[in-house]
Amino acid sequence: MTVSKVVLFNPRSSAGRTPVLPMSLLAVGAVLESRYPYVIVDGNLIDDAVAAIEDEIDTDVKTILAVTVMPGPQLEHALPVCRELKERHPKLTVVWAGYFPSQHWESCLKSPLVDLVVRGHGEQVFLELLDALDGGRPGDEIAGLAWRDPSGEPRSNDRGPVPRPDELPEWNFDRVPMERYLRDTFLGRRTVGYASSYGCPYFCNFCAVVNLVGGKWRAQSARRVAGVFETYHRRWRVDAVELVDNNFFVDEDRVAEFSDRIRSLGMAWWGEGRIDTLLRYSDSSLRAMRDAGLKMIFLGAESGSSETLELMDKGGRLAPEMTLELVEKLGGLGIIPELSFVLGNPPDPEADARNTMDFIRRVKKLNPVTEIILYMYTPVPLAGDLYDQVRARGFAFPETLEDWTGPDWLDFVQRRSDAMPWVGRSLRSRIRHFERVLNAYYPTSTMTRLTPARRRLLRAVSAWRYHTRAYAWPLELDLLHHVMRYQRPETSGF
Repeated sequence: MTVSKVVLFNPRSSAGRTPVLPMSLLAVGAVLESRYPYVIVDGNLIDDAVAAIEDEIDTDVKTILAVTVMPGPQLEHALPVCRELKERHPKLTVVWAGYFPSQHWESCLKSPLVDLVVRGHGEQVFLELLDALDGGRPGDEIAGLAWRDPSGEPRSNDRGPVPRPDELPEWNFDRVPMERYLRDTFLGRRTVGYASSYGCPYFCNFCAVVNLVGGKWRAQSARRVAGVFETYHRRWRVDAVELVDNNFFVDEDRVAEFSDRIRSLGMAWWGEGRIDTLLRYSDSSLRAMRDAGLKMIFLGAESGSSETLELMDKGGRLAPEMTLELVEKLGGLGIIPELSFVLGNPPDPEADARNTMDFIRRVKKLNPVTEIILYMYTPVPLAGDLYDQVRARGFAFPETLEDWTGPDWLDFVQRRSDAMPWVGRSLRSRIRHFERVLNAYYPTSTMTRLTPARRRLLRAVSAWRYHTRAYAWPLELDLLHHVMRYQRPETSGF
């Protein structure tokens, strides 16, 4: 039976706020445009995803349901939707892809709700799979595909290719209601996202990207990225863009050219990069980025300890002193550093957290506007020494999708879990109390509705705790944060 239609489904992930543009589905849809009929169903925009998908299923022809799944809320939504659709349409072919199934394909294929898994970047792999299904051929030799053998056991082929984005077709934005994805953020009144590159050339062993791309990085040209900015600005009056690349700043020449091309647009932008990479940038490139509207850079500082950075495979390239150097340099340029830290790392989670909290105080003293994002260490499968250490302490991933959607594991994948055996209850409490005091004394710049008066109030009430390091049980700050509906950028975005 030939493939008649493909339904690309984006499960709900942003309840209660403006949804994020489904970039992965736009990318996959672009390679299908002239080959297979398809629709995009975004669970963030509708109340009943099952009904919306069922409207697209024709029982007389073959329909493929392709689901992109991030861990956390998307997984929680995808599971019941696929269960109900499979009950109504047992012959429906369900393909999962995205970060979660790429890492945990065995758990997915142990469920009767998932027929096939595309691992890694899915454009080329999914197109090959559709061609195989369309021709009635098995797809079990396609690189990047996971499947079940005749006995029902999950199997996976080798990692699929990392596409070269410049060789892929441009996204068809007319496939989605763009106006519904424009958000009022710290960056601008009409903010939207874009991904201009795939992968990252580094091998940090706490990062899920390593398992997906194996150190490869592929990027669009500066001209093409600038062209997307121009399209956003011209068609939808976009004034700010979040560049969600795993590492946008790998190539200084590309970034400098891109900055020159978009300067006249007057748009703001944000991107992710590495501290050691940006320290190698020339002053002229950094100024060009600032003059082109760069407001904030997300940077993985990770730890205040050189030993921990070494365990993360960042040692030799990154040291705490380098973080301080870049924080100071960006402060002089008016670009806000947004630093993420991973606390509670083995082998000594207590010392690791204590050292990093002290280091964060040094960062804030040097550049008070620096944004601080705190995560608890969570393992990535097959990722080196850190993973081996936590496995030795009894850690194991869930084996079924139902277990993955339990409350402890939903918190775990968002790096806020209480279920990590190497981090005790007392340490978890100290980290959260420190975070509460820090966020009160230095309120985030990204929360636009936090008025100057409220910022002053938070700072005044928290000052004695911050200066005396009396972090324990800041109940008065808990109350203030609740009243003001304070939002951390790592859980709410901009």
